[in-house]
Amino acid sequence: MENTLQDPKQIKGWGIDADPKNDPTYPMRHRENEDTKSYDWERPPQQPIDQEVLHSIERPNVSAVFGTASPPSGLSGMIRRVAFKYSENHYGHWLPLILADRVNVVEGIIDDLAHGHFPNIFAEKGYPAEWKHSKTSLILKMATLAAVVGGAVVLLSKSGDSKRLPSRKGRYR
Repeated sequence: MENTLQDPKQIKGWGIDADPKNDPTYPMRHRENEDTKSYDWERPPQQPIDQEVLHSIERPNVSAVFGTASPPSGLSGMIRRVAFKYSENHYGHWLPLILADRVNVVEGIIDDLAHGHFPNIFAEKGYPAEWKHSKTSLILKMATLAAVVGGAVVLLSKSGDSKRLPSRKGRYR
């Protein structure tokens, strides 16, 4: 394969944004001194940190604005704290965060039960809509779930039986 130099002006779409009159954002932004303009801006005031905020170890500080709706708490919070000790390019960061989300769901159900509210998991998972629009899919999911749970119950109940020794009563010597 031979490398040939090609004139960039001959490549379709090359330099499409070179002409400021052809740039759809040109009237809204001024292009003079744009390279140095970003160096002299004032950072907005930091949002006050009044509770624990987890942030990546790759950032020296928290971002200017962050969410505080549900701070880390309980077992899921402990798992999240461990996850944020690892870099974002490491499985040790993302897999514990996924696990912490699943644990947080269980913690939420336990919290609901502790406050006297029984969650309607069937409705919250969207099964009424699925029953309305895709009955066969829902029936297949429920049958698969029943088979997996039934199989697990059978396997767990049989493992206890195999440990018992056979009775010797009634045997002839």
